[in-house]
Amino acid sequence: MIISDSLATFGQYCVFMSRVFNIPDRWRTFGSRMVAEITKLGIDSIPLVLVISVFIGAVCTIQMQLNITSPLIPSYSTGMATREIILLEFSNSILCLILAGKVGSNIASEIGTMRVTEQIDALDIMGINSANFLVLPKIIAFLLFIPVLVILSIFMALMGGVFISITTGIIPLNLFIYGIQTMFVEWYVWYGLIKSLFFSFIITSVASYYGYYVKGGSLEVGKASTNAVVASSILILLVDVILTKLLLQ
Repeated sequence: MIISDSLATFGQYCVFMSRVFNIPDRWRTFGSRMVAEITKLGIDSIPLVLVISVFIGAVCTIQMQLNITSPLIPSYSTGMATREIILLEFSNSILCLILAGKVGSNIASEIGTMRVTEQIDALDIMGINSANFLVLPKIIAFLLFIPVLVILSIFMALMGGVFISITTGIIPLNLFIYGIQTMFVEWYVWYGLIKSLFFSFIITSVASYYGYYVKGGSLEVGKASTNAVVASSILILLVDVILTKLLLQ
């Protein structure tokens, strides 16, 4: 029963995506909506990204320094380990899991409300491809802006480690910065950016799907928002495993 329901949901999702990825009827309208979505989904997420990144960078620095006590391990390893954690997982995977809660629930509730108030039905009656009109600008906008959020997250997380180094003296600042620079692999930055593009598509498309097919009233909109966040989180973790195997061989 669960397998058949999952297959039916996946099939409906594929049909929905085939409707979304059509050529927009009016490019000017599409452009203006995309700019609005960049502001709503991307720029409005910057404060959350900055705050979380600073605290995660600080916590990683403290925990690395407290646990690296062996005299055989160089003291600058704290900076190097913090950098690797941020580049490989936090600034892309964990960040997108957090954004799935903010951005995903926002999209699902917005489109779900339009469904229960029959605004989507009105678009369909007017001959407009409602899936394309409502969803494609969100997908493209977040896809374009997610690299900015990832780069900001990397920078602010490292600054969080620098802040802890300066204020607490748990590790000398010069050793922490030296550790950040030691054995730096540029591919890890590109690896994080590539993963974030996949995750951004999952967040926007899955949330749009659950919101678009809401049936009922406001209670169902809330359930759709919850289901969207849960499904997005599971898919992000699954794709994270696959991409890690493919990109870090």
